[in-house]
Amino acid sequence: MEYRILLYYCYAPIEDLEAYRDEHHLFCVENNIRGRIIVSSEGLNGTVSGLKEDCDKYMAYVTSDPRFVDTEFKVDAHQEHAFAKINVRAKEEIVHSGLKHINPRMKTGKHLEPAEFKALKDEEDVVILDVRSNYEHELGHFKNAIRLDIDNFRDFPEKVKELEHLKNKKVLTYCTGGIKCEKASAFLLEQGFQDVYQLHGGIIKYGMEAGGADFEGKCYVFDNRLAVEVNSVNPKIISKCFVCGTASDRMVNCANPDCNVHVPICDSCGWEMEGACSETCKMHPKKRAYNGTGYYQKNTNGYNPYKGLYQKPNGDKIKTALYGKTPG
Repeated sequence: MEYRILLYYCYAPIEDLEAYRDEHHLFCVENNIRGRIIVSSEGLNGTVSGLKEDCDKYMAYVTSDPRFVDTEFKVDAHQEHAFAKINVRAKEEIVHSGLKHINPRMKTGKHLEPAEFKALKDEEDVVILDVRSNYEHELGHFKNAIRLDIDNFRDFPEKVKELEHLKNKKVLTYCTGGIKCEKASAFLLEQGFQDVYQLHGGIIKYGMEAGGADFEGKCYVFDNRLAVEVNSVNPKIISKCFVCGTASDRMVNCANPDCNVHVPICDSCGWEMEGACSETCKMHPKKRAYNGTGYYQKNTNGYNPYKGLYQKPNGDKIKTALYGKTPG
């Protein structure tokens, strides 16, 4: 377990967006950090992997910037890189919600540490709200959690209308790492909910610090693991194989790239269906070769991590200033 996977976010204003994006990208390349990072005028959001010492350098790099000094990293050990390349993108939001007017540093639900969430979640006047997408909820969720029928987080604001009858309750929101809850809980407050909380650090931190008690199933993650164990106290499998219906928490992407649905498929059906979710997808001419994992890395032939950086004005100056050299 020489590698680490880092999950993090930080709401903080970034004015020099493109310049910071390039600087951040270059640091990752030079330190063999891979993953997906979103840079926005409202902050950072990332999941990355690397050797332990490289991840230590990366965390120090992020928190050395006064804007991101309070960034909290969820750190998990792994046997290899969880990503094949680095991708740092500038976007309007660090998580797509359509709630650009909300600033979680100004307004958000009360943060609950995992132990506090665990103590509060079973009280009589409490409801637990899952703000993630359907496929994430179906793989694993907290016992008795309410879910909204959403395929993407951007659908959340419209669906909140269905929760009007719960305005007199304590609402405990949760998600994978905490980022969606920042705006989801703030939006609930904006809509008139009075007592709103969020699980600080999300499901991942809850598993690390509270043993994952009463989280049923696995947690979907956005790297090549696809799903991770959370509950070491009272685990149970709640999802079923999409093909045969037997209990299975083995998450895969359909081998047909035009489908690419995220569903549980047991190992037996995985091989029988060659990674496809249906006979139609199994016969699809574009079907990808199945290797038993259900994770399909995009073709990285010709991948150049510096691509696009040095065609920009002053591109070479960026690297010279950071590393004392220009690209070879």
